[in-house]
Parts: sequence; C-alpha cells; structure tokens
Amino acid sequence: MTHWRHVVQFVWIVTFSATLICVPTSGLGQGQAVHGENSSFLGNGVAMVWGVLRGKGEEDTQVILRIAPAGGAFAAVSLEGVDPFTQQRREILARRPLGNGLDVPTPRASFADFPRREIHFYAAGGGPASGPSLTVYFMGLPDTSPEFASEAALKTYLDDTLAKLLTGKGRTP
Repeated sequence: MTHWRHVVQFVWIVTFSATLICVPTSGLGQGQAVHGENSSFLGNGVAMVWGVLRGKGEEDTQVILRIAPAGGAFAAVSLEGVDPFTQQRREILARRPLGNGLDVPTPRASFADFPRREIHFYAAGGGPASGPSLTVYFMGLPDTSPEFASEAALKTYLDDTLAKLLTGKGRTP
C-alpha cells in the first residue's frame, strides 16, 4: 500500500511541475486581458474604433485605430503586433501618454505577419517599469471595420462612432 502512495505522490508532483513549467510567462504580471472582438469597443474604462483608409493599392491602405479614455484611470498606452504562431512581437506604438485619445495608423499589410493586436493600458501613478494593468487584444483587423476612400469620410466615421460609444448609444461587445 505504501508503494502505491509513493507512486501517486510522484505522479502528482510530476504533473504539477509540468503544469508550472508550461505556464506562459509573458502573461504573468500583465493585468487583465480582454478580447476586443468588434470594430467598436467600449469597456473597462477605454473606447476604441477601427477604420480603414483605402489607398491606391494594398501597400498604401492604412488601418486607423482610435483609442480614447472612457472613465478609466489610464495614463499611458502602447500597442504591439503579435505573430500567433511564433509569439514574436513587434512594437507598433511605444508607450506614450493617452491624454484625451489618439489615432494609431498602421499599414493593413502589417496584419499579414503580425495579425494579433494587443493594446496595453497603464494605470496612472505606475512607473516606467510597471506593466500594463489592462490589455485589450484583437485576433486581427475586425471583419466589421468599415473602409473609406477619403480621410474626411474616415474622420467623420471615427468621430461619430466614438461619440456614440461614449454617450452609450453605440455597439459594444
């Protein structure tokens, strides 16, 4: 009977150790992670709207992500593109003050190699070395992101959609 007890303990220890080894360390200390899903997002103290400005060709087409505070106590934001297969990361927007919001343009072609987008939000009072307290991630450019032929039409859409989100009249996840 004692032999089986040792076998069970050994199996349990090996299983527990393997579980600890397999936990991805990149997610530790990253704060809350939220799936953004839609081309317009409101939640957890932030608002975001996606839009596409068509160019003459695919290489000229730009994706615009408008990010704005929505009651959260976030002082800074950064954005990374992530390859879901290799987990390689590319900095798209270095950590900077969020202020009243900002637009982040990226070439649509950049989604081919780094489709996942992680928008990291940093709490007010956190030092430069502190990690994000919120990450909103998108598995790629949301399918519902509208495309526009002119900057004026895109700007109007981003302004109107963000205003609707912030007044509670827009779509949220």
